[in-house]
Amino acid sequence: MREDWKRLIAARDLLVVWTFREFKARYAGSALGVAWAFLYPLSLLLVFLLVFTWLLNVPTGGVPAILFLYTGLVPWLFTSGAIQNAALAVVANVDLVKSVAFPREILPLATVLVGFVYFAISGVLLALLLAFYSVPIGLPLLLLPGLLVIQSLLTLAICLLLAGSVVPYRDVRFLVPVGLQLWMYLSPVFYPIDLVPEWARGLYRLNPMAALLDAYRQVLLFNRWPDWLPLIVATSISFFALLLAYAYFKRAEWGFADRG
Repeated sequence: MREDWKRLIAARDLLVVWTFREFKARYAGSALGVAWAFLYPLSLLLVFLLVFTWLLNVPTGGVPAILFLYTGLVPWLFTSGAIQNAALAVVANVDLVKSVAFPREILPLATVLVGFVYFAISGVLLALLLAFYSVPIGLPLLLLPGLLVIQSLLTLAICLLLAGSVVPYRDVRFLVPVGLQLWMYLSPVFYPIDLVPEWARGLYRLNPMAALLDAYRQVLLFNRWPDWLPLIVATSISFFALLLAYAYFKRAEWGFADRG
């Protein structure tokens, strides 16, 4: 695995080029272009506001509903968007895989980096909303980069696993939207973690996204340090999942050219 990492580092220029290519191709031909990075989460935010606050009256812990929902939505869209695009990253570029020698993990990794760019764009709007509502900030905000790193590890792990699985098992791509939908409802994207029954909360927090989304809200909205134990568990799961997913991807890539 050490040699694989060395090859990947040596191909960092290709990774940068491929990431920019993916970024430009994402909305190529659309009239609004990169503006969709703002418009898409905003449209989902309006739907969530209508359903979960105005109709279902989901509690938001005393913070404005738009802040509560958007703070959960932005990280979720980063992970879900990267996963959806990474699932077909190898299959969609099978001719390149067959004809050019390069670290194949660049393909799913680039989708994560593109997702991070859109995460940053959406984060600008979130920062403006936080400033508009005069949300206080303090030392817990220093944890934000760490949360991004943990989420990126988790996201990359799933992207590698799916990118390596879709080539030999094409049915996997049809399961991805269903799995993401289920995962979204099992994560506190649009509801507080306090709504989960206390008897099930320990098991619920084994979901790394549940711990991460709750931590984002604690840090950004409530100026509090998150619960450390769920966050440590999420970090451990994400780290070991990435190691296993990367090993699986490198083993599966030997058959990409034959099965693509």
